[in-house]
Amino acid sequence: MTLVVYNTLTRRSEVFQPLQPGRVKMYCCGITAYDYCHLGHARTCITWDLARRYLRWLGYQVTYVQNFTDIDDKILNRARTEGTSMEAVAERFIAAYFEDMAALKVEKADFYPRATHSLDGIRRLIAQLEAGGYAYASEGDVYYDVHQFPEYGKLSGRRLEDLQAGASGRVEQSDPEQAKKQDPFDFALWKSAKVGEPSWESPWGPGRPGWHIECSAMVKEYLGETIDLHVGGSDLIFPHHENEIAQSEAATGRPLARYWLHNGMVKVGGEKMSKSLGNFTTIRDLLPAVDAMAVRLLVLQGHYRKPLDFAPEALQSATNGWQTLAEGLSFGLLHGRQWGWDLELKEPLGPEANAQTRAFREAVDDDFNFAGGLAVLFELAKELRRQGNLLVHQGKIDADPAQLEQDWRTLTSLAQILGLEAPAPVEESPELGDEAIAALVQQRVEARQQKNFAESDRIRDLLKEQGIILIDQPDGQTRWRR
Repeated sequence: MTLVVYNTLTRRSEVFQPLQPGRVKMYCCGITAYDYCHLGHARTCITWDLARRYLRWLGYQVTYVQNFTDIDDKILNRARTEGTSMEAVAERFIAAYFEDMAALKVEKADFYPRATHSLDGIRRLIAQLEAGGYAYASEGDVYYDVHQFPEYGKLSGRRLEDLQAGASGRVEQSDPEQAKKQDPFDFALWKSAKVGEPSWESPWGPGRPGWHIECSAMVKEYLGETIDLHVGGSDLIFPHHENEIAQSEAATGRPLARYWLHNGMVKVGGEKMSKSLGNFTTIRDLLPAVDAMAVRLLVLQGHYRKPLDFAPEALQSATNGWQTLAEGLSFGLLHGRQWGWDLELKEPLGPEANAQTRAFREAVDDDFNFAGGLAVLFELAKELRRQGNLLVHQGKIDADPAQLEQDWRTLTSLAQILGLEAPAPVEESPELGDEAIAALVQQRVEARQQKNFAESDRIRDLLKEQGIILIDQPDGQTRWRR
């Protein structure tokens, strides 16, 4: 089996072969830190967290870098509105980002470079482009001359002449920035300082970097001139990633990345979820009402390159699916001790461990098709849930405990790869002895006889929190077991 990925650059599926055997260098464009993350950000972060986890499972050593844009017009506008500083705004929302990602079980990247921490590399790269004839200074700004890079448009498939024809009559000549450019599609590498804005010294005068140049500089500094995987949302293909390629490859003469992968957008009513449209739901607003694992499952259930519709029905489907998986994952923790299972999972089972792990790999090797891989997990979880129901209602199972242990270990291993974690069952209270349990069970029986179902449910939930399972018999009696 071989991992195959769809390369946006070549517009075809290709066998994944990293530059260095056994090692993967991976870069993801991160957030602009001016507001709380919404579900669109969650999809991007979860998608590439999954890809990184899967690559590690296949045996690769992955170096994963994700940047923060901490200097930008949106950050400065927010700082003005709040009467605070760019640094304060960026720090607040970077901290919020880490809180949100921790809740979604997104593992931390190996490095989180920031634009303001990468200024030396940014200035060096701009100077290199200027010396090579790819950039020009104009009244304190520095622009990239797109006509000097013959391959401009190769990622997005947009030809410069078509862009220029489409923009005919629409370029606002009164825009002072446009007046500084030799061509309307030239883009800023360095922006001259404006009154009231933070700035840094440079050979072209005080100012700050443009958006695109920061990623080119960070990739080069942390991963080298050519990397294996450059990933991000499909909304970044043009102009951001296109401009990254133009900058980096003009400077180094080498490909920036072997494979370009892009996840689809989250849509609401057919429109892209975005702050500019005001149709976004932040992660921290969503999570109090929806289990974080259901959000991961929502992302997993669709192929990463396709749009993801955010609708109540989709969330409910993901919640129901997570309930099934959670019951399967909890089976061993609730029942395994009676058969002497070792409940410690020290290392996940490998890709060749059994038929289920091989089926999972076969599905996901097809361009990170986690939705296909999930089918293996659901098959395992449904059988474990069925056996759990038999135990609760009949006090016995109809399967080999050894086979169930293997199924549970396989499910737990595959779920770990996907970052899906069921909450551990609450241990029973040492103060709640058999007599106290029996007394509560009897109180519940009496409550049911009096049709006081609210009290009956309260007692049932109380006992469940202590790890006590109640088994209602056809004759009206109730048995219990830990």
